[in-house]
Amino acid sequence: MYECDYCDCKFYYEDEFEDHLDDYWHWAPCETCDKVFRSIRASHQHMDALSHWKPRIPCDTCDKLFFTRAAANQHMYDMDHYWNYCVDCDRYFLNENNLRMHRNSKIHRGTNLPCPFCQTTFVTASGMFNHLESGACPKAPTLNRDTILRMVRRSEPQGLITKKMIEDPKQTQVQYQATSRAFNGIYWECYICHKFFNTIHSLNKHLNSPVHQQKVYHCPNKKTCGKEFVTLAGLFNHLESESCGMMRFEGVQKVQEELIDAVMNRKVITSL
Repeated sequence: MYECDYCDCKFYYEDEFEDHLDDYWHWAPCETCDKVFRSIRASHQHMDALSHWKPRIPCDTCDKLFFTRAAANQHMYDMDHYWNYCVDCDRYFLNENNLRMHRNSKIHRGTNLPCPFCQTTFVTASGMFNHLESGACPKAPTLNRDTILRMVRRSEPQGLITKKMIEDPKQTQVQYQATSRAFNGIYWECYICHKFFNTIHSLNKHLNSPVHQQKVYHCPNKKTCGKEFVTLAGLFNHLESESCGMMRFEGVQKVQEELIDAVMNRKVITSL
């Protein structure tokens, strides 16, 4: 019996088998030269013997193909053709933003931003400011979002990153507590934004967070961005993402240092 590798048809006679290969072009061709074979196995043996396989490993960016992963990687390194790829960690990422977050993580940046009070170190400026605004610093328990806002306003009266308002938001120590009326039968529901929570504890945490407070900070890139934020940590997280092109990640860390220095020493910032 003669069996076709492509459609599993079987034939008693060789000439019928070859007629079938001709009619449906079920020959097994070499990938490089013009030779054809009656079976895939024979074709593979030929290409193995003469190294007639086509390159199959692609570059992440251009259309070039390579015989080995090492050759492809060398090409991408030489041509800067890595696409969402961290060379140092040999890791690929789904998109450019994920790669940027990885490159700006403690894996590559370390934890070299200290809190000016307790010296706890952070990877990013946004992490450090969240530490202060949330009142989590044990050496500065009186600091929170409102006190920091007043300190920042004093350091940059021109409104480089803060919104001009008739009066500052009043500092308050009020703690919101949800009641049983917030339970809709399935979830605990925020009456302001109607977001659902599995527990009353999660809802109370949401209510006492800055999420529903006034946006008092804005991106310094007013011409092309102008996004507004409730917290200073939110503003710095936006700048660190480089999404509006205002500055590079390294520049954000420098601005953070200048702002902390100005706030601590009662200096005035005139530009960023």
